[in-house]
Amino acid sequence: MSVRLVITDAMWDRIKPLMPADPVRGRRWADHRRTPEAIVWKYRTGSPWRDLPDELGSFQTAHKRLLRWAVDGTWDRILCAFLAADEEADDVGWTVSVDSTVCRAHQHAAGARKRGCPDRAEPDDHALGRSRGGLSTKVHLASDSHARPLALRVTPGQAGDAPAFEAVMASIRVPQSGPGRPRTRPGTVLADRAYSSRAIRKHLHRRGIRAVIPQPSDQAAHRRRRGRSGGRPPAFDAEAYKQRNAVERCISRLKQWRGLALRTDKLALAYRAPLHVAAILIWARA
Repeated sequence: MSVRLVITDAMWDRIKPLMPADPVRGRRWADHRRTPEAIVWKYRTGSPWRDLPDELGSFQTAHKRLLRWAVDGTWDRILCAFLAADEEADDVGWTVSVDSTVCRAHQHAAGARKRGCPDRAEPDDHALGRSRGGLSTKVHLASDSHARPLALRVTPGQAGDAPAFEAVMASIRVPQSGPGRPRTRPGTVLADRAYSSRAIRKHLHRRGIRAVIPQPSDQAAHRRRRGRSGGRPPAFDAEAYKQRNAVERCISRLKQWRGLALRTDKLALAYRAPLHVAAILIWARA
């Protein structure tokens, strides 16, 4: 059986220096390159771990490293390193779009242990929620103007978009190559009507970020009914709003992986990790 590899030599040359070093004591780790390929194969095809092809090594090894490197923050550090490199090259588009997408949860995702992960806070609900469509998870993300993910958060599927907005914005941290604090403030934020609230607009205004968010018809009608006390309508740039398709394209890139479009992982930590792997590969291709 031949396996179609996804990580090219050029991509691996960028990823390899960022991978964890061998332990000081004990047996040396096997080749790191097969582990990301195994993770990509599993979530790209949506297959069970036990169906991993022999060419990609042991499925236990790939699964354990996926979780280990999620707990110790390896995937986060690799993604931050790619963001820093592109920021140094002035390639990050700071017109940021925010949105969310619902991912159905397979029955295998239900029934996770309530204790969660001892080394990293695991939400009590494991980011699983039940609505009319059944169990689901919602992925909230912010993308740059080139449809590449800057920040990712997972919540239960029935959670609203607006309550997660500030958490998503707080997750945007692009390190600088030299001294200085990470960049956390985009120039403009584009979002749809679900994010049209006074609290969100005040939050962006307080941070000096331009908001391009359309106002729903019911909010506009309520403001007009109040007359002069309703205040002025919020500014809206229809031409700039056309760039919001970047986050839709970013979501489409992520959900091309069947294992991300349909969640089978029990823990939120285990589901978040391949989302970061997919984001790393998107930035590595760039």
